[in-house]
Amino acid sequence: MKYFPLIWAGLWRKRARTCLTALSIVVAFSLFGIMRGVTAGLNDAIAEFTSETRLITQSRINIIEPLPLAFLPRIESIDGVTSVVPYGYFGGYYQEPRNQINTAAVYIDEFLEMYPEFVLPQEQLEAMMRTRTGAIVGRDLAERFGWKIGDRIPLGSTIHTQRDGSSVWELDIVGIWHMRDERVESDDIYFHFDYFDESRSSGNGTVAVFMTKIGDVSRSAEIAERIDALFANSPNETFTQNERDFALAQIEQLGDIDFFVNAIVGAVLFTLLFMTGNTMMQSVRERIPELAVLKTYGYRDAGVAALVLAEALILCAGAGLLGLGIAAAAFPSVFEAMGVVPLPLPGSVVAIGLAAAGFLAFVSALPPALRAQRLSIVDALAAR
Repeated sequence: MKYFPLIWAGLWRKRARTCLTALSIVVAFSLFGIMRGVTAGLNDAIAEFTSETRLITQSRINIIEPLPLAFLPRIESIDGVTSVVPYGYFGGYYQEPRNQINTAAVYIDEFLEMYPEFVLPQEQLEAMMRTRTGAIVGRDLAERFGWKIGDRIPLGSTIHTQRDGSSVWELDIVGIWHMRDERVESDDIYFHFDYFDESRSSGNGTVAVFMTKIGDVSRSAEIAERIDALFANSPNETFTQNERDFALAQIEQLGDIDFFVNAIVGAVLFTLLFMTGNTMMQSVRERIPELAVLKTYGYRDAGVAALVLAEALILCAGAGLLGLGIAAAAFPSVFEAMGVVPLPLPGSVVAIGLAAAGFLAFVSALPPALRAQRLSIVDALAAR
């Protein structure tokens, strides 16, 4: 600590320059924390809230191409498969098309067995199984619109119409479910696939995807291949992957997010490296005589170089830590604005950010530190 006053004095020798450099580092690492946090947070969320024991089978052409419902018993016959649930995407909205609601038609009892993270009271499940037009609604969604059990809600569909040509479907709320993990929003609606399939005007006997539960996660790839082999060279070839890979694939359809994030963050940090290096070079250049005086007082060459490195480390690490702190504070609201449950900034991003700040300090301060180390006392004082 006895060297700290020297380091601090060196940092604040030019206050305006130090403040502007520190502000640039704070902004850069705030951007780094938020952007890297989004990709890391999505990956962590997918890893935590999906399962490799659940497989998703879709058309090999694309996910909007329907598959025959007749495929279901053939998938069920595969060794290792414990249950199969058809998933009919509804494209629902409430009152206005802008009020989009994730609504799906499934086999309710089998769906809830496949997804034990969905919690629905037994009496509500029994009521659902007795009600042809019944629906179970997520708790968060019910609170948002003020719905309660016993309400009949008119849901519009952007995809399906009923046999009478109407795009509005009347559903009776018989249950309100919630996620076992309270961090995950409960905002979907599920209703009977049989009612959906019988009532729609087109696409009868088809599904969007099949959801398959398997008993042994180590056989995930094998069973996926066997499912696809069943329908190879047919008019409706399939593509099957586990739920985790399926979720990642849906995100990748938006583009290679990791590549774009890394490219942007890399460009920012690369520019910051030159700016910080220039700041340290100017600082050392202006203090050449002062550093020579330190050597006359007995400071070793390595000690003088260490002072320069310490200045850069305090500047970069301090400002970088502040930037990451700002990112951590803002991060949950970023996810909330994306319509995703608010998540904390992953610790791995903070650790990588601090390591990047240390690397930035070392690289930017290395040339001036070496110059200070090789400094000749006579030449430095003669040039004063």
